[in-house]
Amino acid sequence: MNLLLVAVGLSKVVFGGLVAALGIWLAFRGLNRLLGTDPTVDLEKGNVAAGIVHAASLLALGLLVQNAVNATFDAVDLTIRGAPLHPLSLLRLGFFALTHVGVSLLVSTGVLALGMVLFDKMTPGVDELAEVRRGNVALALVLAAILVVFALLTAPGLQATLNGLIPFPELPPATFRAPA
Repeated sequence: MNLLLVAVGLSKVVFGGLVAALGIWLAFRGLNRLLGTDPTVDLEKGNVAAGIVHAASLLALGLLVQNAVNATFDAVDLTIRGAPLHPLSLLRLGFFALTHVGVSLLVSTGVLALGMVLFDKMTPGVDELAEVRRGNVALALVLAAILVVFALLTAPGLQATLNGLIPFPELPPATFRAPA
């Protein structure tokens, strides 16, 4: 049994769970402000349209923030496989991982807001948010698709940007091999 890998695996579970919880909380609060409703009240009332938009925003946020979690896990894996472990390098990696997740959540929120603004511009004369509050499922489905498409198409750029924020460890030249 490799106790280091078990500890790293458990820390990844905890880190991923904390990021998920924070992302869900932020998405619900942010969408609550945009829609001017309370997600819990919407769900209790059975507002399917609001439920669709809330679910799509959570899915889109997860697709975007997943990049922050993956890049952090890659850096952790390289750190434990590279040079000997130093507490200072782990502390530094933790700081950058938290910064990385924070930037990812901010950018993700901005991307979702941009999707809402674009949808608003595409449908002049329609109060989209009022329609969602009234339960317009057709409108909610289109808005949900726009949010998910925005997330899917901006995720690679976000991942490339975020990878530059994590201090990947220096690896010895022997670590790299030419493809076979």
